[in-house]
Amino acid sequence: MTKTVTLRLDEKVYEELREAAEADRRPLSNLIETAALAKIREQQFADDVEMAEILQSEALLKRLRAGSRDARRRKGRFVE
Repeated sequence: MTKTVTLRLDEKVYEELREAAEADRRPLSNLIETAALAKIREQQFADDVEMAEILQSEALLKRLRAGSRDARRRKGRFVE
């Protein structure tokens, strides 16, 4: 089920978004939805470069393993 959201945009921003949507031959709402989701997902997950850095840090991997183990054992204080 879809939801309706009211959004206030500066005239210049609206025109830029409208032109981009028109160039892609899709509705403005779809352009905004797709861009917003892409930005959220980009911030939530590590990209390939960031993941490579994580995997190269043995100290960090050790701490991640310990934290995962503690979580499985329900050991420690967890913050919601």
